Amino acid sequence: MKVLDFPLVKITISFILGILVCYFWQPLILLATTALGLGIFLISILYFLSKKSKKANILFGISINYLSFCVGITTLLINTDSLQQSNYTHYEKAFKSEHYITLTLREKIKSNDYSDRYIAIVNSINQKKYLGRIIINVQKDSLPNPLIIGNIIKVKTILHHNSPSKNPNQFDYSKYLANKQIYAQIYTSKTAININRKIKKDIWFYASRLNTKIIRNLEKANFNKTEMDVAMALILGQQQEISSEIIKDYQYSGATHVLSVSGLHVGFIMIFILFILKPIPNTKKGSFTKLVVIIISLALFGIVSGLSPPVLRSVVMFSFIAIGNHLHRSTNTYHTLLVSVLLILLFEPYFLFDVGFQLSYIALFSIVWIQPLFKNIWTPKNKIVNYLWEALTVSFAAQIGTFPICLYYFHQFPGLFFVTNILILPVLSFIMIAGIIVMVISVFQSCPLFIVQIFEKSIYFLNLIIHYVASFDSFVIRNICFNSYYLLTFSLVTITVIIWFKKPSFGKLIAFLFTFILLQISFVYTKKETENQRELIVFNTAKKTIITKRTGQNVSIFTNDSLLKKETKNNITDAYLVGNFATLKEIKTVRNLLFFNGKKILLIDSTGIYEDKIQPDIIILTQSPKINLDRILQKLKPKGVVADATNSNSIQKYWRTSCLIKNIPFHATREKGYYTLN
Repeated sequence: MKVLDFPLVKITISFILGILVCYFWQPLILLATTALGLGIFLISILYFLSKKSKKANILFGISINYLSFCVGITTLLINTDSLQQSNYTHYEKAFKSEHYITLTLREKIKSNDYSDRYIAIVNSINQKKYLGRIIINVQKDSLPNPLIIGNIIKVKTILHHNSPSKNPNQFDYSKYLANKQIYAQIYTSKTAININRKIKKDIWFYASRLNTKIIRNLEKANFNKTEMDVAMALILGQQQEISSEIIKDYQYSGATHVLSVSGLHVGFIMIFILFILKPIPNTKKGSFTKLVVIIISLALFGIVSGLSPPVLRSVVMFSFIAIGNHLHRSTNTYHTLLVSVLLILLFEPYFLFDVGFQLSYIALFSIVWIQPLFKNIWTPKNKIVNYLWEALTVSFAAQIGTFPICLYYFHQFPGLFFVTNILILPVLSFIMIAGIIVMVISVFQSCPLFIVQIFEKSIYFLNLIIHYVASFDSFVIRNICFNSYYLLTFSLVTITVIIWFKKPSFGKLIAFLFTFILLQISFVYTKKETENQRELIVFNTAKKTIITKRTGQNVSIFTNDSLLKKETKNNITDAYLVGNFATLKEIKTVRNLLFFNGKKILLIDSTGIYEDKIQPDIIILTQSPKINLDRILQKLKPKGVVADATNSNSIQKYWRTSCLIKNIPFHATREKGYYTLN
C-alpha cells in the first residue's frame, strides 16, 4: 500500500507544518490571513486551469498543500486565547491588585498538599466580560469542600502569572499550561468564595456528576482506596488521587501508558462492544446499527470519563476506525488515522504539542506499520504461544516507534517493558471488561459486592505484578542525554530502516545510509557544541546554596549541602547534567571567592565575613547575611549582585533598593530564576 499516494497525507503534513511554523515563528494575524486569502485565490484559478492543462494540474496540487499550510497557521492563531482581546491576560490591572472575578468551575485536577485545584473559565472581572481558562487553588482546611463542577463563583483576588521553570533544564510548567491555554492562577480560601445558587449545567457538569456517582457507589461497596484510585485511572482516565509510589512503579516497569486512557483502553472497549454486538448479522442494516452503537458507546464513555483530552483523542480516533471498518476498506487504517489527526488538530491545534497526543498516534501508527514485520518472522501453531508472540511483537513495534520521543521527554528507558506488557496484558484485558461492567452498574446503583471484589482483586494483582517488575530497578536506564538533534536523526534512521526492511532496494539502502550519516553528524555537532560551552550558574534553591561551574562536559558543584556531597544525586543538578551532556567532576564546599572566565566572584554567606581588599565583578549573597550592603557596594564597586533563594524576602527588598540607587544590576533567583554567567 502506497500511503503517500493518498492526497490526505500531504494535506495533513502541510497542515501540521503550518501549525509548527506558527507556533515557533508567531506571525501577525494580518500576514497569516493575507497568505490564506492568496491561497484561496490561487486554488480557485488553478482549479479551472487544471481541467485544460496537465502542468496546471501539478500547480493545483501544490496550491492545495500551500492552502493547507496557511490553514494550519491560521487555525493555531485563532485557537490561541491570549491573542483574543477578550482574554483576561489583556486586563493588566488584575495582575497588580485585587479585583472581583467571576468564574465557572470546569474540571477538578490533581490536588497538592496545600490546595484543592480546579480549572475554571473566567466570566468577568469587575463586572466587565472577560474570557479564558485559569487554575484556581483553594486552600485546604478542616471545613468541608462545597465546590462542585458547574459552580459559578465570585472571589476578590489577584491574578498570578504562571511561573516559568527557575532552574536550568527542568520541566517548564508555565509552557505546559500555556499550551493548554491557561495563563494564570488564583490562590484563595473557601471562606473568600461566594458561590452562586445557579449552576451551569453543561456537558462538563453532567460528566462530573456521573463520575462522582460512580466513585460514591464504589465507596459504598467498600472498594479499597488504593485499588479504586488505579481503577479510576484505568477506566476513566482520572489520575488525580494515585499515590506517587504507584506512579513510580508504573514508570520503572514501562507501563505508564496503562494509567492514562489511550488507544489501548478505548480499543479494549471497542472490542468488548463488538463482542456484545456479534449476534447482529453483518448485513448493510446490521453493520450500520453496529456502527451507530459503537460511536454512541464511545461518546458516552468520553462523557463519563470527564471529557479529558486523552479520552477525546482516543474516542475520535477509534470512531474513525469504526467508520472505516463499516465502509469495508481494507487499506484505510492509515487514512482513518490521518483523518482523525486532521479533525482533532483542526479544532484543538495545541494538542500537537501534547506528549500524550504524540505518543498515542506514534505508538498506534508504529503498531500498524512495524508489527507485521515481526509477525511474519514466526507464526506459532500453539494458540498460547501465538498470543504471547503477538503481545511481544505489538509491544516491540510500539516501543521502536516511540523510543526517540520517550528519550527526548523522559531521559530514561525501562529495560523490562516487554516483560511487563506480556505479564499484564491478560490481566489488563480482564480488568477492562470487568471495569466496564462495574462502572456501568455504578452509574445507576451500588455494584454487587462479589463483582466489586473480583474487580478489586484483579487490580491488586496487576499492581503486584507492576511492583515486582519495577523492583528490578537496575534494568531502568536513567539520565540518558538526548536532544532535539538526536530526536530528529534517530526518527529518520528508524523510518528509513523500516522502509528498507519492508521492501529492500538499493535506493532505500542509500536513504538509510544517508540518515545514518546525519545521526553521526548530530553526535559530532553536539559534542563540539558541548565542549565549547563555559558557564557558571547560581541555582534557585530555598534551603541550600548550589553553584555549578561548567567547562565543556566537566561540571564542578559548590554547595553547603552535606547530603548532596555524600549522595552525589540531586534532581536539580541531575537535570542540568543530563540536559547539557555533562558529567559531574567534583563536589566541593562552597567558597567565599570564585574565579570564572577572568571574573572574580565574591560570596557572602550567613557569617557576613568577606575580604574587603578585593574588587569583585559579581557579589553572591546567600543565607541572609547581616550586612550593610550600601557600604559594601560603595567600597567594593561590583558590576552586579545576585541573591539566591536562601535569603529572606524582606531583606532582599532592601538589597534591591540599594542596588537600584547605585544603578547596579540586581538578580534575585526567587523572582527571576537561576543566574547564568557565561
